[in-house]
Amino acid sequence: MKLITLFISFLIAGTAIAQKQVPLPHGMVFGEKPDTITLMPASKLEAFMGKKTRITTAITGRVIKVTKEKGGWFEMDAGNNRIIAAHFTNAGINLPRQITGRTVIISGVAAKQFIADDLQHMAGDTVTGKKQHKVNTNPGRRISFEIKGLMIDK
Repeated sequence: MKLITLFISFLIAGTAIAQKQVPLPHGMVFGEKPDTITLMPASKLEAFMGKKTRITTAITGRVIKVTKEKGGWFEMDAGNNRIIAAHFTNAGINLPRQITGRTVIISGVAAKQFIADDLQHMAGDTVTGKKQHKVNTNPGRRISFEIKGLMIDK
């Protein structure tokens, strides 16, 4: 009896280890299906936004890494060493780590994130004297993206 129980436990353990991960297929959708009418590359998003701080659009780009599976938090390559931090508005969506390195189409709301120096500069609080520091004139601010839908492209 003990031998049969031991054999069955080895059989179950062997099948659990032998299972292969199935690659994510082209066209797989998480959340809502993205609207591809206003589709643009992620590298052109910042130029398209111009002086606007928020915009609703759809972009395509490569996923750099999944930072948190629950809630679908990941980072997307925006070109020129820039990163788009993206997450789903629906926190119930779980995004698999296998999506890393894949090209995806996402739709939702893009928003510019400002750093403290920029906010003080816009408010007119400029510092003079010894405490003066260099104001960040780099136009490449970080962009966050609240996703309503994601589709695997390549």
